[in-house]
Amino acid sequence: MPREFLYRGYTLEQLQQMSMDSLIKLLPSRARRSLNRGLTQAQLKLLQKIRRYRKMMQEGRKPAKPIKTHARDMIILPEMVGLTIHVHNGKEFQPVEIKPEMIGHRLGEFAITNKPVKHGRAGVGATRSSMYVPLK
Repeated sequence: MPREFLYRGYTLEQLQQMSMDSLIKLLPSRARRSLNRGLTQAQLKLLQKIRRYRKMMQEGRKPAKPIKTHARDMIILPEMVGLTIHVHNGKEFQPVEIKPEMIGHRLGEFAITNKPVKHGRAGVGATRSSMYVPLK
């Protein structure tokens, strides 16, 4: 049997039914400060998209377009759990599936902006010995 998710002693269902004010009190200080100062226009727009998407899902319709956003600084809230949000990483939109363990983190933490370096073979002229390697 899988373990039940708890966030500071509350289940996911309890978190989803909480008011925003009581939820903010449970978050870490940086996230709490950010939400107390208010949401930016981009964050509000994302929240509206999420609520519209949820409403369509409850009616039984599947929206044609995925939820896309540039708001990497948006705090992940319990109402986002279960959705896949496409977060911009500076070049493209990366799909991020929101899980309960992500609550209180920011969206940008899960859409990495740099690609890991994969070193290949040295090119011609990279070293003294590679000068004499025949080109293929």
